[in-house]
Amino acid sequence: MLSRGLKVALGVALVVIAIDQATKVWAEATLTEHIRQPLIGSLLQLHLLYNPGAAFSMFTNATWVFAIFSSAICCLILFSAHRVVHPVWQVAVGGVLGGAGGNLIDRLTNAPGFGRGLVVDFLELPYWPVFNIADSAVVVSACVMVLMSFRGINFDGTRISDHESKNEASSE
Repeated sequence: MLSRGLKVALGVALVVIAIDQATKVWAEATLTEHIRQPLIGSLLQLHLLYNPGAAFSMFTNATWVFAIFSSAICCLILFSAHRVVHPVWQVAVGGVLGGAGGNLIDRLTNAPGFGRGLVVDFLELPYWPVFNIADSAVVVSACVMVLMSFRGINFDGTRISDHESKNEASSE
């Protein structure tokens, strides 16, 4: 039986992947590569690109490394999500899983071939690399995780102060 943490993470991941893949299909059908189209003036533009690398088009000759890395991240999350108890952490873990999974699908299914596929990017902000929904999910989820950590809330629902109190009690 699946734990609540894994169910929530999987549910969020599936929603992220569905939205990500649907928007990529739309972008490829609607947009012309390298032609910017304003969506919200110059703040947010549509700009279809095919990215072989990571953010900022780094490591463009290492596409297969990102496929392996994304696969490992997805496996790690699937293996450990059952331990995530706090609902905000569950959603954030699902966002990372969905984002990694969405771009992994591109790397496995797009040209030029399995494990070397190009990632479809189409959203552009000023002074920022072109990105997609999967990228957004990973970044937003990571920010939520950092915020939860700063607030002292662990993925198992305990607070850092709870652990400190237990450690002080056991050392007395």
